[in-house]
Amino acid sequence: MRMRSTRAKPAPPAADSTAPRPVHLGPLREFVGYRLRRAQLSVLAGFELALRELGLSPGQLSVLMVIAHNEGLTQSDVCAALGIQRANFTPLLHDLEARGYAIREVLPADRRSNTLRLTLLGREAVARALALHERLEKRITRCLGATGRSQLIELLQKLEAL
Repeated sequence: MRMRSTRAKPAPPAADSTAPRPVHLGPLREFVGYRLRRAQLSVLAGFELALRELGLSPGQLSVLMVIAHNEGLTQSDVCAALGIQRANFTPLLHDLEARGYAIREVLPADRRSNTLRLTLLGREAVARALALHERLEKRITRCLGATGRSQLIELLQKLEAL
């Protein structure tokens, strides 16, 4: 008659619930749209982190930059240039005005339209945001190299034309 050992067997290693399980992405790995979205999320996270210091979103900075380089554009012009729906643009612009960054002025030739311009505070915010963004661009350039960065911009511009 064989006696069973009374020693307990060692427990199997506990699964680390914080470690992600490896997942095979299948053909997703080769989908341009998937890779573009993942890259966008990574770059945008760094951009949002840099802008958090100023309390600006990437969308707000985009609006400020377009106004800074095109003073006198109408709200419709800015919406069209950035692909923003007017219903989404109005609250964004209200916030920029409330913070003292932008001003709407009635267009004398068409009193139904407003032109947009930055205040001194708005220009200063753009300058600070660009300095913060420059750090991110340097990280991207270190990752891709200057030639790779230029190629990526060229390729992305081609994709925009689809």
